[in-house]
Amino acid sequence: MKKFITQIVAVSGLFLASQQLSAQKVVMNREVETQNDGKMLLGNQLKDQFLKAPYADWYVKEHDEYAIDQKAISELRKAKFNTYSLVVFMGTWCEDSHRDFPRLMKILEELKYSDNKLSIIAVNRKKESPTGDEVRYNIQKVPTIIVEKYGKEVGRIIEMPTSGCIERDLVEILKKDDSSVIKEIFSK
Repeated sequence: MKKFITQIVAVSGLFLASQQLSAQKVVMNREVETQNDGKMLLGNQLKDQFLKAPYADWYVKEHDEYAIDQKAISELRKAKFNTYSLVVFMGTWCEDSHRDFPRLMKILEELKYSDNKLSIIAVNRKKESPTGDEVRYNIQKVPTIIVEKYGKEVGRIIEMPTSGCIERDLVEILKKDDSSVIKEIFSK
């Protein structure tokens, strides 16, 4: 009986180890060639990819020309924005992504936001990625910027910021998150 249990534990351990290894195989910086759109990024990306041709053409210009709202940046710092995680869905073929994604990156640089708290997922025109994350997050439009705390979504910016300014919309998301925590405390 002891031998049987030992074998089960060993097989279970091997199975779990193999599951862990396969779960960690995320292809980064995938680029595809399409008939209609030419080169396109697809799936999980590192921000350095956008400094390469042909993406740098639109990325660098928008990034460098964007004037950050310093008041909103100050509010984001006070609200400890760097403790939140971001999941960004964008399309390298999408004009709204061309405008807002570089702006978001400039905002994150200003906040000294950690790259390991940022997931950038490029989708095709059907809003699909190789990993299917768009289904989990119910992505209908791009760009979509999702703010998470402890793995739970606290808010999102869809297609374009409602205030006209990403950093102001982020401040509003954090304000709503703070007030919901306070309501939870006092409702008990």
